[in-house]
Amino acid sequence: MLTETFFEVLRHEGVAAIATLGAEPHLVNTWNSYIQVAGGCLLIPAGGMRQTQKNIAVNSKVLLTVGARAVSGKRGQPGTGFLVTGTGEFLLEGEEFGQVKAKFGWARAVLKITIENAVQTL
Repeated sequence: MLTETFFEVLRHEGVAAIATLGAEPHLVNTWNSYIQVAGGCLLIPAGGMRQTQKNIAVNSKVLLTVGARAVSGKRGQPGTGFLVTGTGEFLLEGEEFGQVKAKFGWARAVLKITIENAVQTL
């Protein structure tokens, strides 16, 4: 489901946006370089993301966008991006939490997004 272009985007720094809808709509940002791919999931360290966590407790649906200007787009133009849809959960312990915490010592939790679809948008 994830293409080589998606992985190339993650190798370049850029802003990733995570949207959730629970008690209130919420959008939070992180960096491409923080996102780790594990099987069909994305693992993202969470230092804050408290409203995101509250929303996911009510509605686990998540939208995530990632992009990088340095990666050629679908029509050869500079820059490309992806829209990822999936379900999220917050991990506070376990192997995946430990893996992320080892790399990002400041992480209080891990946002795990199980990918349902990933579409290149640019």
